[in-house]
Parts: sequence; C-alpha cells; structure tokens
Amino acid sequence: MGDRIQLTDPKGKMYSFTIEAGKEWHTHKGWINHDELIGMPEGSVVSTTSGLKFSAFKPLLADFLLRMPRGATIIYPKDAAMIITFADIYPGSRVLEAGVGSGALTICLLRATGTTGSVHSVERRSDFAENAQSNIANYFTEAPGNWRLTIGDLQDQDLVDSYDRVILDMLAPWECVDISARALRPGGVFMAYVATTTQLSATAEAIRADGRFSEPQSCETMVRDWHHEGLAVRPQQRMIAHTGFLIQTRKMAPGVEVLARRRRALKGVYGVSQD
Repeated sequence: MGDRIQLTDPKGKMYSFTIEAGKEWHTHKGWINHDELIGMPEGSVVSTTSGLKFSAFKPLLADFLLRMPRGATIIYPKDAAMIITFADIYPGSRVLEAGVGSGALTICLLRATGTTGSVHSVERRSDFAENAQSNIANYFTEAPGNWRLTIGDLQDQDLVDSYDRVILDMLAPWECVDISARALRPGGVFMAYVATTTQLSATAEAIRADGRFSEPQSCETMVRDWHHEGLAVRPQQRMIAHTGFLIQTRKMAPGVEVLARRRRALKGVYGVSQD
C-alpha cells in the first residue's frame, strides 16, 4: 500500500497509479480493486471485473519520468543516463545543478549520489521549482534530506561549498562558466545540456576563454527501437532522435595553463579573416 504500480495491457499501453486501500481503478471495461493489488508479486496478471487483463509491475525510473506532471520539458532518460555516466555521478558526490525544470534529472542525480552524497539545485522560476518538488517528493515518498533547492539565478548565488560536479540545463550556460569554475574542485566535471548548435558553440567558446577548464567535448544521443516478430526484424518507423547536446569539461588545477589544442582549425570557422 502506498506503492506505485504500472499496468500494461496486451497492446502495450501503460497505466500508472498509487495503490491505496479501499480504492478502485476504473477502465472502459470494468475496474480493479486496489485491495487485490496489495501484496501481489511483480509480474502478476490482473483482470478487471469485465475480464480485461493487465500485467502488473512497479514502474521503472524511465516510466515514471516520462509520465510525471511537467511544468517544463524534461531531460529524456537517454540523456539523463548519459549525464550520470559521462559526468561520473557517483555515490557520495556533491552535485550542483542549475535548471531544475520538472525535476527529472534531479531524481536521477539523487539516486546516483545516494544518501552519502548531496544535490544542490538552483531554479530561477518558482513555478518550475514547485512542480519539481512535487514530482521528487512523489518519487521518493518525501523530499530527500540530502537535496537542497534554491530559487534564483545561479550567477547570483553566494556559493561557499566546493562541488564535485556542476550540471547545467539552461538557455545560456555560457553565462555560468565563471561561477561553475569557482564552485568546482580541481578535477571536477562541468557538463551542460543545450538544445541548439548556437548554444553549443557559445558554451564551448566560453569554456575555452575561461582558461580554467580542459578542452570541452560534445555529443548527442539517439535511440531507435526495433520491431521483432519471427523473422520480421526491422527498425521502428519512429525514433527518439535529437533532443539536445551534452558538452563537458574538467576543472584544471589552480594556476595550471591548459594545454593548447594541436589540431588546426579549418578556414572560416572563426569568421572572416582580417588579413
């Protein structure tokens, strides 16, 4: 009781809700009493009063993120997975996050840092912050004690802590390169999620101009599902293609000059020559 359950019909359509004693879940073909679900093992098959069958599981993290209420567009699970892995979010790490949105990435960060780590989230919009708080409390059953939420712009924060990771999801992350450099420990990871090539370019140039970071690296992730029915194996006609770019770099030690890039820039990449 109090757990979330995910019911999937034979067509693959999913329904998710919280089990509460005495309540009913209704469909166009009958209903299911919540009391019947209490104590049932995952992987069971349940039926409505009219015989409509569903497989029953607890929702996976990705299922919860894609179906939770949104105040802002969420970071998709495919991108969140890349952030957790490539930014090396580990148990016990201290993470500074700016741009909470609906709280999808925050949930992933809190799971990855564990009870020994901490996440400090900064969000400029109070309505987004309120929705994120609700989603995070709903997922963890209450707001985690190792999570701190601040309303305002990251640039205006008086940060006294040192962080292992800085993760930005905002329109202009290049404006926060300086405060990120001051907040990160040497060797710490800076990562930004941006939607367009213009944002990507501006962030990369700001990182290089700052002088306290290693050469930035960027990537995007595309996921394509496949259909398999007997010998009919083919890609699905729809896929989750471009959602955003990830750009990351690492904080250099104090006073250490960044090694110069050895590759030669192509003509015209920095504008018209003034020669």
